[in-house]
Amino acid sequence: MPISVPKAERLTDLFSLKGKVVIVTGASGPKGMGIEAARGAAEMGANVAITYSSRKEGADKNVQDLTSEYGIKAKAYKCDVSNYESVEKLVNDVLADFGGRIDGFVANAGATADSGVVDGTADSWNHVIQVDLNGTAYCAKAVGAVFKKQGSGSFVITSSMSGHIANYPQEQTSYNVAKAGCIHMAKSLANEWRDFARVNSISPGYIDTGLSDFIDAETQELWRSMIPLGRNGVAKELKGAYVYFLSDASTYTTGTDLLIDGGYTCR
Repeated sequence: MPISVPKAERLTDLFSLKGKVVIVTGASGPKGMGIEAARGAAEMGANVAITYSSRKEGADKNVQDLTSEYGIKAKAYKCDVSNYESVEKLVNDVLADFGGRIDGFVANAGATADSGVVDGTADSWNHVIQVDLNGTAYCAKAVGAVFKKQGSGSFVITSSMSGHIANYPQEQTSYNVAKAGCIHMAKSLANEWRDFARVNSISPGYIDTGLSDFIDAETQELWRSMIPLGRNGVAKELKGAYVYFLSDASTYTTGTDLLIDGGYTCR
């Protein structure tokens, strides 16, 4: 059955998430893409469930900030996306705590790579693939069943421009492969879920989230020299994209990957 046309006419109503329930994984950091996705959803009226792997204090602070600033319901959950039972528990707990419904899911939790195939270990390869690719699939499987039962839902994957390119000068083949898989997963799921939900991905470029602070200044300057806009992005520059995909503003958008990279991949 085709996904219906939204009743709203005004743009402000199409972008509204008032009363909806959105899960964002990997949202315990102070300035990461996860918390900005959650913040964008909360700004537009959604009640938000965020997850953490180890930084409970950070997640609790983010929940406090979201509830006090936007007047919505928010709660943090511990979740290991690389473990399907943990993801399944997350979905069931959110259903129980937020009124039996989930309208949107942002699969954002991930792991980075710091070595290539030859120099890295088999365990390091498996870790990145398990978290970034399999973890995203586990999220899709767990919440997809909910979306199918409801007849509606939006699944948004945080991929990366690394799914489109081979980064230079750092070696990170496992990450690039995982993110390329996420992009194609979104396209494949968009077809698989065509009768009941939309699926899209966002591919950020170099975003200042703090995770790359350990990279030497020379390498970071090389990165910036290859970005047409001349600088790294900041996470708040992505939240509009997350809101678009989660909201009724994008009801005719599915299977799309949105590059937000300052123009990096056009060179």
